[in-house]
Amino acid sequence: MMGPAHSLSGAAAWLGVGAAAAAAGHTMPWPVLVVGALICAGAALAPDLDHKSATISRAFGPISKTLCEIVDKLSFAVYKATKSKADPRRTGGHRTLTHTWLWAVLVGAGCSAAAIFGGRWAVLAILFVHLVLAVEGLLWRAARVSSDILVWLLGATSAWILAGVLDQPGNGANWLFEAPGQEYLWLGLPIVLGALVHDIGDALTVSGCPILWPIPIGRKRWYPIGPPKAMRFRAGSWVEMKVLMPAFMVLGGVGAAAALNFI
Repeated sequence: MMGPAHSLSGAAAWLGVGAAAAAAGHTMPWPVLVVGALICAGAALAPDLDHKSATISRAFGPISKTLCEIVDKLSFAVYKATKSKADPRRTGGHRTLTHTWLWAVLVGAGCSAAAIFGGRWAVLAILFVHLVLAVEGLLWRAARVSSDILVWLLGATSAWILAGVLDQPGNGANWLFEAPGQEYLWLGLPIVLGALVHDIGDALTVSGCPILWPIPIGRKRWYPIGPPKAMRFRAGSWVEMKVLMPAFMVLGGVGAAAALNFI
């Protein structure tokens, strides 16, 4: 799928988690719901770090472009080193390493560890990166015509304000993990969810997605998971733009209302 659809699906997924938490009697504080949805929307773009033309490659100027080139080469190297004889030949690393459950879990765990051991500046950095990505995905039309510096300033300002809100008693810095020193440990959860939602979205397209690597399926190590081919669509097609994106908006709205106990 394209960037906007990925971000919408990520936000909708976290709002759905909020609705499930409310139904289970553990309503999220509203800052956790909002910040988690934004992080998840941004994290839903991150697996495309292996694609030099993806939205994320433009998000941070030369830094993100260079990072995408490095990740592409790393992913391709891992693919070549681990592929079976049944896996096809490839010329690049797109939709390989960064499009797996293992990558999602490792990145999410890494961000949680950074939030715990890196202190406030690490939390602010995690928020900044994902909020910039959320702007690039959810407000992509405005982001395309705006200066990168304005988008970065918006991300930095929003990160500072939202971290201050979360730090207030009862607002969710220690949501889910309440032991002393575990503040913001939950930040890894929307990051994992966003990456997995991205992978599931790509699995619906023509090429499928090797979400389960390194678990082999049949004779393939990099088996492209997906529905029957007749149910798949091309990225950017009318199915994505006219069906899935409106559906994500509706589901996100319903999830938010349920998470806040409005319905």
